[in-house]
Amino acid sequence: MIYFIGAGPGDPDLVTVKAQKILQIADAVLFTGSLVPKEVLSWCKNDAIIEDSQGMKYPEIFDFLLKYKDKIVARVHTGDPSIYSTIAKQIEFLKEQNIEYKVIPGITAAFGAASSLGIEYTIPGVSQTLILSRIEGKTPNPEKLENILACKNSSLAFYLSILLLKKLKNTAYKMGYSKETPCWVVEKATWEDEKIYKGTIDDIEKQVSHISGVALILFGDYLNQKETEESHLYVKPLIKELKESRKNNE
Repeated sequence: MIYFIGAGPGDPDLVTVKAQKILQIADAVLFTGSLVPKEVLSWCKNDAIIEDSQGMKYPEIFDFLLKYKDKIVARVHTGDPSIYSTIAKQIEFLKEQNIEYKVIPGITAAFGAASSLGIEYTIPGVSQTLILSRIEGKTPNPEKLENILACKNSSLAFYLSILLLKKLKNTAYKMGYSKETPCWVVEKATWEDEKIYKGTIDDIEKQVSHISGVALILFGDYLNQKETEESHLYVKPLIKELKESRKNNE
């Protein structure tokens, strides 16, 4: 059985109990060395076969999965396997080979960053939609950045795009965003050496020009964390009626 495991955004304590249990019994482990904390591997058996997939191409990864298909294999990805992990290609191969697999979810960087910042992505009256995407660079994005930024009442989080902040800035201006629109960067979310940079679309690029590694860009008015409409779920009906009455009388 091949298990695709989400190792979380960086803090090894954020690995799920289920993922930890699989790592403890896995006979072979293939992990993304540049992104998965080494502490995660401390749960593996002493005699487990452990290899780093950094630098591997698909044929090499497939060879590993095929070689150990009759054992318990943990294919460890950073964050959650459903986001920027390339498991679709690996699963396609496993299906062709009639090899069983399961996916164990993890915490993606966007949620790790939100916890570090103490923010919510769904602010009543401001945003009820979260968009996770990346800015097109060398890797094509079928969805144009203009289309993504057109969703001005959405909470935007960009992966793998720290070197493309200038493109985000210039496109945002073309789309009518103000220079004061909040733009924050979380470098290595939840890792011990995590760093947080808060600015606007106008000045954030200067703050993070030294970053070339793992970082998440958050962009939009939702970062102000101020409701423009109170949640109907938590507002007492009487108070809500009084407020609506005042608005009608004004």
